[in-house]
Formats: sequence, C-alpha cells, structure tokens
Amino acid sequence: MPIRTTMKIAIINGPNLNLLGTREPGIYGNRAFEGYFESLCKRFSPKVELSYFQSNHEGALIDEIQRIGFDYDGIVLNAGAYTHTSIALADCIKAISTPVIEVHISNVHSREEFRHRSMISGVCRGVIAGFGLDSYRLAVEALIGDE
Repeated sequence: MPIRTTMKIAIINGPNLNLLGTREPGIYGNRAFEGYFESLCKRFSPKVELSYFQSNHEGALIDEIQRIGFDYDGIVLNAGAYTHTSIALADCIKAISTPVIEVHISNVHSREEFRHRSMISGVCRGVIAGFGLDSYRLAVEALIGDE
C-alpha cells in the first residue's frame, strides 16, 4: 500500500452553520463558510487535503464521523447546539481513532449559561473557541502539529 504524503482533515459543521454569513452576524460574522473554506484549502494545499460536510441532523453528523473516523488524520468539528446536548456524538467520537478538535466561532463561555457545558469536549483532542472563523484554521494547525 502506498504511503500517503498529504494529510486528510475533515471539517464538519452541525446545525444552523449553513447560515453563516446571514445568521446573527454580530456573533458569527458576515462571511459565508464556503468562501472561508476555499481560502483554507488554498492556505494548506498541498500538505493538507481538506473536505467539508455540514448537516442540521445529528444522525447525519454521526454517520459522517463514523465513515471517515478511521481513515482521516483529523476532524475539526463544530457541532453547533449539539455540542451541549449530544451524548450520541460524544459516544461516536470515543469510538473512532481519528483525533477530533471541537471548535466554536464565538466564545461560548461569554454567552448563555447553557452554552458553557459541552458534552463532547472530554472526548476531543482539544477545544478552540472565540476566534471567529479563524478557529477552524487554528484547529487545522493543531492537527498538523500532531503529525
């Protein structure tokens, strides 16, 4: 089997993150994720092959994590509101071998009390929050540093 020289990292976004650029711009900014994703791909190419998946459905997120969770070099996961509620996502992350970094665009600890508790932080490699869309870049850099 040939040795792969390019790292494979997936960015997975959960519910309502398909509305980035229009959803609460005071919290999430006014840039759509697709444009930001293109700039990330250019920034890390050719060393890293980035893929992107978004779903508003918990089961679809779990299916995608399971599908890639033994073959990829890393997952950057913004689970959206499922961060605070989903034991199923936590169990999924525990079941795979690919490291996962939890990201949040906003500083969840400066927001509503219910956002202060994450069901997935304890099973992720690390957590990055509060740096806007740049949180994703920081997570990719952390995964590259794990190489």
